[in-house]
Formats: sequence, structure tokens, C-alpha cells
Amino acid sequence: MSRAGLDKNPREVAEMFDGVAKGYDRTNSVMTLGFDRRWREWSRRVLDARAGERVLDLAAGTAVSTVEYAASGAWCVAADFSLGMLLGGAHRPVPKVAADALHLPFADNSFDAVTVSFGIRNFSDTEAALREMARVVRPGGRLVICEVSTPTFRPFRFVYMRYLLKILPFIARFVSSNPDAYKYLAESMRTWPDQRALGEIIARAGWDDIAWMNLTGGMVALHRAIKPEPAGETATVGEPEPGE
Repeated sequence: MSRAGLDKNPREVAEMFDGVAKGYDRTNSVMTLGFDRRWREWSRRVLDARAGERVLDLAAGTAVSTVEYAASGAWCVAADFSLGMLLGGAHRPVPKVAADALHLPFADNSFDAVTVSFGIRNFSDTEAALREMARVVRPGGRLVICEVSTPTFRPFRFVYMRYLLKILPFIARFVSSNPDAYKYLAESMRTWPDQRALGEIIARAGWDDIAWMNLTGGMVALHRAIKPEPAGETATVGEPEPGE
């Protein structure tokens, strides 16, 4: 089975996720010791989807998060580049669309909010993807990103970067349908920007009112932002909010 490289070639990334689709949700729970459920719950709270809203869940995988957002009464669509992942969630009762994050098949200002959970670091051009997300969200609409980040406690950060990330591919050999993919995933986690650096990328892409919240000591961070109104001011990056 295939694994992608850090150049994040879209075809290789799609093929890699096709290869991990079988048992993907179970593998996530094992690899995160069940914290994935808590992270999804925090994402749902920060997104705060409401009845009647239209929400795009991008890089939605098997649509686990999409179903949880839709429980609010919002109309939520799961979009992903991997057909294998979408097929893996075929039993979940939400609309699903095969979509390239850099060329979304939606009209301008189509959604009230867009969210990405543990997918944005797999895009070949992060800033371009964020600009495309801004295109399809209405002025005043929301962006919520849940992604791995940099632990804030220095001793733990050293252990996390030096040892824990190296263990992931070994664990994946026992629980994943494509263990080699987790070598890429660990590498992408190690090279991903920290909280402030990602906030600055979001600002450059045209979003405003940017802030973040650390979860699990900064292993994961939630970033949120607002699409400016037509006469909006230049995007700014806010100070970190209190973490979990």
C-alpha cells in the first residue's frame, strides 16, 4: 500500500487515505487513546452550528464529525479528496462530495461555516486552501480548524517530538490497514507549524478575528476565524485563549 511524501502530492495523499479507510475510525481511537472523541466535542462546541445553517466539513474522511455537527439541525456536507474514505462512511446519513480543497465545487458564499479536523496539514498548499475556504463561506461566516500542534510544556514537547511521534508507526502495524501511511502522518505532525504560525497563515489567507485554544497540553489546537465583511479590516491574529 502507498504512503505520501512531505511534498503532499494530491494523488499520493488520496491513495494513501484510500489505503487506511478500512478501520480508520477504530485506528484513530486506539492511536489517540480515545482523545479523538473529546477533540471532536470541542470542535463541535467552537463551531456552534445552528439549525438552518449550511456547514462544509472539509477533509471529512468517513463523516464522523459531519454527523455530530448535523445533530444541531444544520445542513452539513462531508467533502473529501479520498473516495475510499467517503465510501467508508457511506452508512452515515449526511451528504458527501468528492472535492479537492484547492478547487472546491461550490459557489461563492455558499456556507455559513467551514471546518477541517486533522486534514489541513495534508493539503499541498495550506494558504491556497484557506483562501478557497474563504471563497465559499459568506461574509461573517466562520472557520474552525482542529489540528495537531506543538505541546506548550517544554519537557513534554521534547518527549513528544523525540519519542512519541516515532512510536506511532509501530503501533499502527497492529491496528491500521496501511501502517506505512502512519510514517508520513508522524512526519507531517513533526513538521507542522505551531499555533501562532498557523494563525499567521490563516490571516494571510484573508480571515479575521483569529484565535486559538490548546487542547491536551497543545498536542492539538483549535483555531477559529471569521470571514471579513466586504469593508472589513486587515486580518489580525489574536492571543491564545485558555486551553484545556
